[in-house]
Amino acid sequence: MSRRMNAMGTLVVPVLAWVTYIFLMAPSLIVVPISFGSGTELQFPPRDLSVDLYRQFFTDPSWWGALTQSLFVALCVTVLTTAITVPAAYALNRARLPGTGLWKALAMGPLLVPMIVLALGLYLQLAPYGMLNRTVTVVLTHSMLAIPFMMVSVSASLRHLDPAYEQVCLIMGASKATIFFRVVLPQLKSGIAGGALFAFLISLDEVIVSYFITGPETETLPVKMFSALRWEISPVIAAVSTLLTVVSLVLALAMMRLERKGQAT
Repeated sequence: MSRRMNAMGTLVVPVLAWVTYIFLMAPSLIVVPISFGSGTELQFPPRDLSVDLYRQFFTDPSWWGALTQSLFVALCVTVLTTAITVPAAYALNRARLPGTGLWKALAMGPLLVPMIVLALGLYLQLAPYGMLNRTVTVVLTHSMLAIPFMMVSVSASLRHLDPAYEQVCLIMGASKATIFFRVVLPQLKSGIAGGALFAFLISLDEVIVSYFITGPETETLPVKMFSALRWEISPVIAAVSTLLTVVSLVLALAMMRLERKGQAT
């Protein structure tokens, strides 16, 4: 009886997992053929195959401007998050600092607050100082959201790094800066690269907080999509969604490959 139950469990669980996965992926898969329809309506299946929606996206200054703004912000967030989090994670995992647990909790804090509450709080705090509708504000805010994911990725790599190597280098006369840049960083490259991809993807897809703090001059692509869906239901959204899905898939596959390489080493 127990063998029969185990056999059923090994069969049912994968089937349920695949059914759930297909159910979640179905809307994204439907959007792809819609994006190759006519440039006037959203229809599935499309009557005629064309690239009109993609042509509209790349020729419309409002859509193209939102894309370039999102890419610029995402790149800045990736660089800033990496520069802040890598040394911070190393210090919190290696040095005996007072209140280490508190600092770690603060770094993970954005994950504990509902996104809509965080967005409203940022809006109320930044509005009186005229900090809304500024690119630097968007970059700093997205960096705050990406830091926890970078912290987890780098900390996981640090746990697999033997501190004995650093002690040996210190005994041999190497400075702490030399040890960090020439011994630690090369061994953390998989974790750093994975965290950087996470940071880029989080910034590129973020819409809730961005909707509260951006304006006409700093509108990101997800905010533009949300506004178009709410006010005009532009069929260009299908093309944009397909492009973002492809980018997200590529980055997800890259993160999986980096994780496998990190485990192998």
